[in-house]
Amino acid sequence: MLVRRSLLLAGAATLAAPAIVRAQQARSYILATATIGGTYYPVGVALATLTKVRLQGAKGIDMSAISSAGSGENIRLLRENQAQFAILQGLFGLYARDGSGPIQADGPQRNVRSICGLWGNVEHVVIRRTFVRTGTFDDIMNLRGRRFSMSARNSGTEHSNRFIFANYGIDPSTFELVYLGFGPSVEALLAGQIDGANPGGGVPVAAITQLFARAANDFQILEFTDEQAKKADGGTGLYVPFTIPANSYPNQPNPIRTIVQPNFLACNANVPDDDVYEITKAIFENLPFLHGIHAATREIKLETALDGMVNPVHPGAARYYAEKGITIPERLRAA
Repeated sequence: MLVRRSLLLAGAATLAAPAIVRAQQARSYILATATIGGTYYPVGVALATLTKVRLQGAKGIDMSAISSAGSGENIRLLRENQAQFAILQGLFGLYARDGSGPIQADGPQRNVRSICGLWGNVEHVVIRRTFVRTGTFDDIMNLRGRRFSMSARNSGTEHSNRFIFANYGIDPSTFELVYLGFGPSVEALLAGQIDGANPGGGVPVAAITQLFARAANDFQILEFTDEQAKKADGGTGLYVPFTIPANSYPNQPNPIRTIVQPNFLACNANVPDDDVYEITKAIFENLPFLHGIHAATREIKLETALDGMVNPVHPGAARYYAEKGITIPERLRAA
């Protein structure tokens, strides 16, 4: 009887062994996004869904998207390994690299690796036409002493504005600063309560669409010359030139030259190379799948995947780029 029971237990263990191996091989990752109402969360859900559909069964790689407070919190979640992947604003990637800005107290985040650019935060510096002289960013100085909206306090847009102003040698106190979100900024412009704002985001930005639909003749989006774009970037490689196509907004017949920083997919340096390789490959080889989930993913392109990146590329992603003939700049190579 004892022998029979031992054999039964041994048989059960043998049958269970493959399941145990599979469980050990399966990897489940968390992707941190932002608040549910923005673009980060639905794009994160799209990326997690793609991973589940294409890689969970075939490679044992699973991913779940979670909402968060945005880029600042996502850096902490990566550091504490509460998330292994995250969507970050390019500027916060720079803060993470240098240990600067709002995370200065935490120091450089050596664990942050980039995978690819997702969609761009396009600068839309809009001012009242009364103050337009050249039509370029130099005209921002014509608002000295006037009210300018920096967007909501502690938002990515406020940090972006301060970053550009600092690189341009502009003291923000030159203006009378107000802190309004995109929609309220447009209402304040229309009501004559402020004279400028910069609701940056993916084209088209709904707030700019609303503004131009109602009063395009009264406002203008300032352009950046190549020299101005270089100056605004401050030598970081974060911002690159971008052209807003004609007719992106109501009553906008001509293209507008401006600058853009990326929102990008980041991960922890300790995520296995093979897994990051498979996820990177799944993204670029299933773009139509992503397009069907969220329109912002239409900006993901292999040829521009590294534009504006400042954090080292994860070796797993670098392997995929090498297969596609894309050279990783020396500044983006992981040590």
